[in-house]
Amino acid sequence: MTSTVSNETLTTPAERHRIADAHDVIRVRGARENNLRDISVDLPKRRLTVFTGVSGSGKSSLVFGTVAAESRRLINETYTAFVQSFMPSLGRPEVDSLQNLSAAIVVDQERMAANSRSTVGTVTDAYTMLRIVFSRLGDPYVGTSSAFSFNTPDGMCPRCEGVGEVSDIDVDQLVDRSRSLREGAITVPNFAVDSWYWQVMAGSGLYDPDKKLADFTDREWDDFLHKPSTKIKAATHNTTYEGLLTKIQRMWLSKDRDSLQPHLRAFVDRAVTFAPCPECGGTRLTAAALSSTIDGRNIADCSSMQISDLAVFVRGIADPSVAPLCDELVHLLDSLVEIGLGYLSLDRRSGTLSGGEAQRVKMVRHLGSSLTDVTYVFDEPTAGLHPHDIANMNELLLRLRDKGNTVLVVEHKPEVIAIADHVVDLGPGAGTAGGEICYSGDVAGLRSSGTLTGRHLDHRAELRKTTRTPTGSLSVEHADLHNLRDVSVEFPLGVLTVVTGVAGSGKSSLVHGFLSGRDGVVVADQSPIRGSRRSNPATYTGLLSPIRAAFAKENGVKAALFSANSEGACSGCGGVGVVYTDLAMMAGVATVCEDCDGKRFTREVLGYTLRGKNISEVLDMPVAEACDFFPSGRAHAILRRLRDVGLGYLRLGQPLDTLSGGERQRIKLAIHMVDKASTYILDEPTTGLHLADVDNLLALLDRLVDEGSSVIVIEHHQAVVAHADWIVDLGPRGGHDGGQVVFTGTPRDLVERGSTLTADHLRRYLDRE
Repeated sequence: MTSTVSNETLTTPAERHRIADAHDVIRVRGARENNLRDISVDLPKRRLTVFTGVSGSGKSSLVFGTVAAESRRLINETYTAFVQSFMPSLGRPEVDSLQNLSAAIVVDQERMAANSRSTVGTVTDAYTMLRIVFSRLGDPYVGTSSAFSFNTPDGMCPRCEGVGEVSDIDVDQLVDRSRSLREGAITVPNFAVDSWYWQVMAGSGLYDPDKKLADFTDREWDDFLHKPSTKIKAATHNTTYEGLLTKIQRMWLSKDRDSLQPHLRAFVDRAVTFAPCPECGGTRLTAAALSSTIDGRNIADCSSMQISDLAVFVRGIADPSVAPLCDELVHLLDSLVEIGLGYLSLDRRSGTLSGGEAQRVKMVRHLGSSLTDVTYVFDEPTAGLHPHDIANMNELLLRLRDKGNTVLVVEHKPEVIAIADHVVDLGPGAGTAGGEICYSGDVAGLRSSGTLTGRHLDHRAELRKTTRTPTGSLSVEHADLHNLRDVSVEFPLGVLTVVTGVAGSGKSSLVHGFLSGRDGVVVADQSPIRGSRRSNPATYTGLLSPIRAAFAKENGVKAALFSANSEGACSGCGGVGVVYTDLAMMAGVATVCEDCDGKRFTREVLGYTLRGKNISEVLDMPVAEACDFFPSGRAHAILRRLRDVGLGYLRLGQPLDTLSGGERQRIKLAIHMVDKASTYILDEPTTGLHLADVDNLLALLDRLVDEGSSVIVIEHHQAVVAHADWIVDLGPRGGHDGGQVVFTGTPRDLVERGSTLTADHLRRYLDRE
């Protein structure tokens, strides 16, 4: 006979309480991911924990690379081996143990896929709900919900196939008709003489590669430009031939412009003009779908409405047959308004959203979730938010916590740190000088902890005692892009100008739409860094070229030997440094290459040195050390700027995919500052910066202005606003309630007589109220 023994007989009440307490924390022991130094910490569950510290201190490595990564890996392991074979392979983080994990949902700032068919409406499912409403109530009735979808044959415009625009190509931007193919007639990227694409065309037998394009017959010209994909027999093998326009259309024009590499984007911008589809007027839909209306509006009208206005329209739909669906749609739209995105429209392409906007769109998906006891992980959720909007974001974070979830937030803003139940401060420095727990406890304890974050938590920048005198101005007249309302404004030159205003007020439309592209203007925006796992700061910044040239000159060999992507690459790993082993149904494994010991180059190349260092040792140098190693020339100029923007700890060969968002942003900033420009436009350069680093950024901006440049910054951070020489404030709100210049003048003028939201918050920041 088997007896059952209850827990009460095995443990005392005190022991049960201790066991319960032990399960109320996520226990991290011996974390060593990236630069973490064997750290151990307890993170309270069902609480809001904020992680602070300078960029590169290890915040992301702990939160994303350790806690969230292991949670996701463990969840993936619950699926069958067959299902796992279709999922990404996730390695186990470098950590001794992680206990009491719950399912983690990462809400990061990665931009949404640059797909021309993906919109705010499709990614939030709001458009799907709207389609169902129109399929039931639209007059006249035109069919099921698919009849209103621009992504299905039933609903897409036949002319533009649901894209909303048509393209026209200037052939003379593709070719030089006065030349033959062998003389380089094709001016399209990747079609240079002797390239693979060129060889296929020149060897097609359809025309003479030595004949000038201007002398082609009509048949030859048609084959050259328009021939569809055709199997041909070249000199030594069979291959597929396509006309030049046919190939360009397939390779590049059928993809969203933002997904292309920069040099291809530049080519498309030069050679291709895009215009709204004349058949659907850019709405993407069939005439039948556009003919069906509710209260006088068709579905395209609704999609183009500002989300806050669309919520009002849907509330007015009183038909009981769709009441539950309309209630759900209104709740979703109201959530988007509450999170500060009410100025968007459902037809806005998702690929055009900023990182902060994309993160907030993702956040909305989880607000109505019935799941509890989930770990939500956020990466700077206040990025791109005006101080006025941060309070709403805080409310949403607290609401997720109050539903019984664990909320982990990587953040620098004092307003978010202030609402934390628990704070984990990492540091004390960055890179090899970081990776330690400097403080773990409540906010009051952080203030008195003496850490860098604690000391700067209540730090306030001061207004300038004197502002610089402008040396001229850049004029914008009658700007009307997007929501701008016939804006005319002067941007002074020779000073630091800050453009501010709530999200959606028109800042980017004004600055990028009317100042970018002018002579002498250099732009550092928030576009993501694209690169493979081979990419690193040296390759991305162009630093590797002068380094390779220096090694080649010193050793009397070819520069190509010192590239891990070319002749000098280790054959065992292909220049990656690690060997990836596919284990079929199980997660793949990455091991250090035994041939090169992770150094990426052949033994021959590693034998060449420059002042006692081989190429691998140089790429392993931190920026600050490399700056001394290369005391002059192009390499020194690039390294000095990387050091100036606070990246002195970064290793030259560190993979780009291991860098935090703040580090990537500052790399882009440094690149643009290497070549001196007359005017710099920076888009939220404080993204990812610690409170202490903001002072360093301000000093750098001052130096650029003092050296004779003009700096125009789109920014919300109040320390930057207070430090400016001149303010251009847009508003008064976002969307159609914005688009106006509501103030221009000095920060002191703004504080003393401004009546805008920015003025109110700046006064509070400076304790003037």
